[in-house]
Amino acid sequence: MNQISKESLFELKSINQLAQCYYRTYFTQTELNQEENRYETSMNSIALKTKEIRQWFPKTSTLHSITVAPNLGKLIFIASLTFKDKPQIFTMPLDGGSPVPLTEEADGVSSYYWLPGSDVLYYQTSEKEKADEETKRPQPLTVTHLTYKADGSGFIDFEKQHLIRKITITDSQSETIMTSSDAFSLSYVAKDESYLLFNSAKDPEDDWAYGQKVYRYDLATKEKAPFFAEQYTGYYYFAKANEAEDSLLFFGNEFTYQFVTLTDIYLYDVKTAELKCLTVDLDVEIGDAFVGDFQQNAKGVGVLWLDDNRFVFDTSEHGQSKLYIGDRQGNIEWLFDAPMHLTSAALNVAKDQLTVTYSTPTQPSAMAQISINTAAFTEFYNPNAAFMEAHQVVDPERFWFKGYADWDIQGWYLPPVEKADKHAAILYIHGGPQVAYGETFFHEMQWLAAQGYGVIMLNPRGGNSYGQAFVASILGDYGNHDFDDLMLGVDAVLANHPEIDTDHLYVAGGSYGGFMTNWIVTHTDRFKAAVSQRSISNWLSFYGTSDIGAFFVEFQLQNDLSNMQRLWDMSPLAYADQAKTPLLLMHGENDLRCPQEQAEQMYVAMKKQGVPTKMMLFPMSSHGLSREGLPNLRLERLQAIVDWFKTYQ
Repeated sequence: MNQISKESLFELKSINQLAQCYYRTYFTQTELNQEENRYETSMNSIALKTKEIRQWFPKTSTLHSITVAPNLGKLIFIASLTFKDKPQIFTMPLDGGSPVPLTEEADGVSSYYWLPGSDVLYYQTSEKEKADEETKRPQPLTVTHLTYKADGSGFIDFEKQHLIRKITITDSQSETIMTSSDAFSLSYVAKDESYLLFNSAKDPEDDWAYGQKVYRYDLATKEKAPFFAEQYTGYYYFAKANEAEDSLLFFGNEFTYQFVTLTDIYLYDVKTAELKCLTVDLDVEIGDAFVGDFQQNAKGVGVLWLDDNRFVFDTSEHGQSKLYIGDRQGNIEWLFDAPMHLTSAALNVAKDQLTVTYSTPTQPSAMAQISINTAAFTEFYNPNAAFMEAHQVVDPERFWFKGYADWDIQGWYLPPVEKADKHAAILYIHGGPQVAYGETFFHEMQWLAAQGYGVIMLNPRGGNSYGQAFVASILGDYGNHDFDDLMLGVDAVLANHPEIDTDHLYVAGGSYGGFMTNWIVTHTDRFKAAVSQRSISNWLSFYGTSDIGAFFVEFQLQNDLSNMQRLWDMSPLAYADQAKTPLLLMHGENDLRCPQEQAEQMYVAMKKQGVPTKMMLFPMSSHGLSREGLPNLRLERLQAIVDWFKTYQ
């Protein structure tokens, strides 16, 4: 059989964003085009009886938010007609035909809300006054806001106006409903069109009031007001309304542990205006918390009403997805779990079958059906079947070990594809840290295994899917017992795999994993070489240069610039004089989450110590290079990692 290669990225397909009608399931399929050096997404359908696959919209750069409107006999979705166009709302007949653009917004459409059973859409866009000839020359950027940039987007344009417009599908008549200078996210429109809901800044006048709140906009009076009463001070966003529209579900939390507070499901009773947490007894993360490098546009199951009282939702638990059925009274019962990662879902019309897209460590992306009544799981469609039959992949060994203070820590070990009496192994550390490795496909890990490396993947304290105390344990204590967990995890793997060459252990990681790689090379020399990606080396400068720096440092490290010594004590740069491990630093030039200067500082410090060090900077690359970066740069990155380790084999 063939082995996974770097170029396998161009043969594999990721499917997501399901929408269901009576006799078809619609979905998006994303592929990487090597020649054009881009991602291409198409809209397709599969017939429920014949399994016939049909493409409905050609491959493009943007395609999402598929809705089936059976009363209109139409599909509704957001797409770019060509790779250069701004995304617009399109409609297509359910029985086939050409796509028809419903909008022609100069800045494109970001989202929409269809009023079920009607021909009315509310959608979100933005606009800016056209500049005259004089202002086409370069102009200075004046910054007055604390948050003035965002990774993946660049500097925020505060001169834009954000709008909600209403359009009638049958005649394309539109009108502007709301205009705001503050950015917002439209989430719901009442059936009687009396109000709409959106999320926006908690306090636009206070830069330090982190987060958003839900606002209600009265469509008759044009007045905006917070949706929840004053006692509900947490962070919430709309999920779904039941058919009777007397119960609205929200995802949210009380922000008790800031960034790492676990998500819950809340019920808002429209009649009493009371908000109640329905998952208070579930010490798990609601939704999808798993990291990977292959899935595109994965958002998990979300919440889907089965009737006016019951709903289905997903959680992330112990490295895998799990499904529950809840009701308005707060009762919760198990529905389904298996070693897999659920990436999207849709209910059939009868609401007795859930169609899902999913991934496993040996299955890149596939579609299945889950019975609501019996939990029976039936694979329905696999776009990667032929590829996987012809290629050898590794099913990882799953294990638990005792971390610091005898905490139970979960891990996965991928042995090399070709067994060897003595082989090298890589400790690969995930980002976040409040995410998790799990039962999902990792092209990079499979490729490293094909290159002859064992790959150690651990979920140390601070990661998600193990409860609130576990994820919050790292607060104010980065580089301490999380480091202990990782070293004890390596010890556990070595004890169970004497075939690993202890003289050829390597370490790599990105984001938090990059921070921890920097920390490891300045605190131990047990690793032969290291690769630190999109990393953090100095919390003091990170505080003022990252797009989320001030909030992240204060919430996660629980200190600010008034205690510079403590931030320095948690910075790998402070211990650079102890480093001996050869280090490759990799960073995106457009990374605003962990800015490039973090790698540059570490690079200079390592050079000063005379440690073999190299830095690679990737143009046109933000924080997500390894997952959604330019295809050619993803290949360059993969090869550079292996080349660096081979240099020190």
